Amino acid sequence: MLKNIQPTLNYPSVVAVLDLKSFYAVVECVERGLDPYTTPLIVADKTRGTGTIVLAVSPYLRLQGIPSRLRVFELPKRDDIIFATPRMSLYLEKSAQVMSILLDFVGEDDLHIYSVDEAFLNLGPYLKLYQQSPHALMKTIKDTIYRKLKLLATVGIGDNPFLAKSALDIEAKKAKDGIATWHQDEIQEKFWPLPVGEMWGIASRMEHRLHQLGIMTIQDLAQFPEHKLIALYGIMGKQLHDHANGIDHSNIREKYQPKEPGISMGQVLYRDYSIDEVPVVIREMCDDLTLRLRLQGQLSSLVHLSIGYSASLGGFSHQMSLIRATDDEDTLYEALMRIYHRYVEAKPIRNITFAFRKLNPLDHEQLDLFTDAETTDKKRRLQLTIAHIKQRYGHNAILRTSALLKASTTRERHTLIGGHRK
Repeated sequence: MLKNIQPTLNYPSVVAVLDLKSFYAVVECVERGLDPYTTPLIVADKTRGTGTIVLAVSPYLRLQGIPSRLRVFELPKRDDIIFATPRMSLYLEKSAQVMSILLDFVGEDDLHIYSVDEAFLNLGPYLKLYQQSPHALMKTIKDTIYRKLKLLATVGIGDNPFLAKSALDIEAKKAKDGIATWHQDEIQEKFWPLPVGEMWGIASRMEHRLHQLGIMTIQDLAQFPEHKLIALYGIMGKQLHDHANGIDHSNIREKYQPKEPGISMGQVLYRDYSIDEVPVVIREMCDDLTLRLRLQGQLSSLVHLSIGYSASLGGFSHQMSLIRATDDEDTLYEALMRIYHRYVEAKPIRNITFAFRKLNPLDHEQLDLFTDAETTDKKRRLQLTIAHIKQRYGHNAILRTSALLKASTTRERHTLIGGHRK
């Protein structure tokens, strides 16, 4: 691992982003000794029903036009498909091994882990060290990952993170060697003619809004008056205009620190839940998130709840400020339920997400005349004892009796990583 590299002050701005191709599916193929390019493998848990999400498909199936994100019932009817139940602990282990290889080539400050299967590397300080071009260096890294782990990768290289990511998404995944390089002076030729929806960071809703402004291509966005975009979308408007012109001032070495820290938790339910069943799940999730809050020694003074209905029926997202910051699970649950009962509609529910925000250290707690300090302290010590028991013996060591209800998801959820089996 390169920990103490002292690069020269003057080095070129070169950023690469490495993406592990069909990561989960390729890992499963490698574990079975199968060729990802000849094996029809799907990563999905069929025991959850035909509505479960397919997490990955093998490169063989991708080349046949099967997308990487769909539901089991949307798969073509064929008898040769191999279904692999997700194994998240295995994928995390393999991801850690890949990141360890990357750290053999660059220092920790020059590696930004974007997701379990994608990472950005600041190459500029290392080009003289390795005496290689950015393309050659990334090919060396890519080949090392394949030699050691048999995992496939594609790479985008650019003058900044945005251009590197654009090169990856638009060109590298189609390139013969899986590597593409974009420079600032090439964007008018390579980037501007594309539909605006192909630009990284523009989702379907934003694409629709831009279309309403007459912005159909990335060139339209690049040449649209910047001050009008800022007036419409604030700082995001500035970013949209910059990106369309290939400009990105972000620095991999500047690690992001959220201005308003918070913790969150979400769950996609295995079936449609009625409005009367969901409070049980919210109670259980609130217990788990409060456990994290308490073990971090934090208090929250704002709760946020989002509910998503089934079959594209919409949902809601609202928040509530508390009179005083707290780590009491009953108080936090009551706040969540106030939001829930105020906005929920009689529709089948499939998604639950909530967050505790505006966090402050426990030693900043403010007491008031209406709160008994001794009672609060006794309750906190009891809850903290329960938290330590769960931390040592597992989350299922102590459960509410509601865990026996049909609507409960807590026992199974505690056996999962990222919503999937370990």
